[in-house]
Amino acid sequence: MGSSTAKKVIVRRFDREPITGFVNTYSYLQANAVEILRPDGTILALPYAEVKSVSFVKDFEDNSDSRRIFLARPKLEGLWVRMVFTDGEVMDGIMANNLLGWDIAGFTMTPPESDANSQRIFVPRQALRSMQVLGVVGSPLRAKRKKGEPDETQPSLF
Repeated sequence: MGSSTAKKVIVRRFDREPITGFVNTYSYLQANAVEILRPDGTILALPYAEVKSVSFVKDFEDNSDSRRIFLARPKLEGLWVRMVFTDGEVMDGIMANNLLGWDIAGFTMTPPESDANSQRIFVPRQALRSMQVLGVVGSPLRAKRKKGEPDETQPSLF
C-alpha cells in the first residue's frame, strides 16, 4: 500500500463477520485476493471466493439493513443491474455504461441508497450466481432533440 490514498471499507463475507479496514483504491484488487489494511496495522489478503462485497463507506458502522433494491427506476446514469449472490441475496446497483471501466475481478457500482453509509460497492464475480441488466438510464444513443421552428400546420395559441 504505497500510496497515501486510503478509503474506509467494510468487507462482507459469506457466513462470517464483516471486516473493517482501509484499501488503496488503485491497488486493493490483487490477482486472487482483495488487499485490506486493518485498523491495527495488519494487512489481509482475502481470496475472492470468501468476499461477498467491499463497501466503500463514510463510517465503519455496518449498514447491512439499508435498502438493497431500487423501489422505482433510478435517476443515476448507467446500467441498472440486479445481482443474485450465491447465497440467494438480491441487490441492485448502477454500473458505468462503459465496458472498458469494468474490472476482470468483479463489478463496482453505486448502491440504491448512495446517500447512506455505503457510497460505492465492489462485488467479485465469484460471489454472483447471476447478474441481469434491468435498464439503461441516460443512454448516450438517445440524442437530445433540438428545438426547431414550430410546424406550420400547428396552430398558434398567441
